[in-house]
Amino acid sequence: MKDSPYTVVGAGAIGGTLAAHLHAQGVPVQLVDADALHVEAIRKNGLQIKTPGGVLVAEVPVYGLDDAPENLDRVLLAVKSQATDKAAAWIAPRLSSDGYVASMQNGLNEATIAAHVGADRTVIAFVDLFADVLEPGVINDGGIGAMALGEFAGGTSARVRQLAHDLRHWGTPTVTGNVAGFLWAKLGFGAMLTATALADADMAELIDRHRPAMNGLAAEVFDVAAAEGISLEGFDAFDPSSYLRSADPVRNSEATDDLIKWLSTQTKTRSGIWRDIAVRKRPTEVASQYHPVLLIAEEHGLKLPLVEELVALIGQLERGVITMSEEHLVALDKKAMAG
Repeated sequence: MKDSPYTVVGAGAIGGTLAAHLHAQGVPVQLVDADALHVEAIRKNGLQIKTPGGVLVAEVPVYGLDDAPENLDRVLLAVKSQATDKAAAWIAPRLSSDGYVASMQNGLNEATIAAHVGADRTVIAFVDLFADVLEPGVINDGGIGAMALGEFAGGTSARVRQLAHDLRHWGTPTVTGNVAGFLWAKLGFGAMLTATALADADMAELIDRHRPAMNGLAAEVFDVAAAEGISLEGFDAFDPSSYLRSADPVRNSEATDDLIKWLSTQTKTRSGIWRDIAVRKRPTEVASQYHPVLLIAEEHGLKLPLVEELVALIGQLERGVITMSEEHLVALDKKAMAG
């Protein structure tokens, strides 16, 4: 299986970026995507990744759902989280007995994948990439980000270490038995970034101006992580320990200052959620990302009023019930300070 190609299912911002780096390293990779225009563009012009250092072009095999290979070994799943169940059901009958599916997605998707292919064929992954699809076949990679890989059933393995090695053109993924610590930290950070999609301004500016809401959102998510016994892991410029309810206020302020400075250096200034709503005019994955968090919170008797309000507001933006406005963040600030 070591010489079999990786199959990236979902060749969007994350999947496309990782596929291009695998190809650049000389690792065999093929793409499967449901977007016919995206598939056609890649077949015609190659997969183009715009990076700060230039354009990376990957001439790789690409398929739609109808003409995809019948047998798959190493699958990197990178569809939106709301499409996970359908995608995993599509993959399952094609997956070899010693193959695996790695969730290179946002949110907590591994249990859904494992329900179709088994925990022993599921690789858990944390991926933090600042990338966007600009047009069919073209992706903008705004920065290297961070990644962690492990076994969903626990620990690490040779296949996980091989995946990390094969991705070395992208960077150096962390191989760890605590990928969950990264995923939950990202859910806290992600709630902050998601909140910036409520207004039409840059992420760094909005996080700076609305610190009560940002602190409150992260703290609610981390309350659930603590109840689950999760040991949070920091990444990039985000220090989750500084957003716990027990965190020193001075350290919290300094951590947010550092985060804002880091975000200001990124070429991607708006969140993917903002882009889905404002540019691509399509549903986001916010509800599917945070619904599991809310369910787990309920199991522990925890209330997450800010997260619930954020998910509701994003849903209203998607449906056109409300428009982007910084007043939504002002209201979240007030709710956070009142709570």
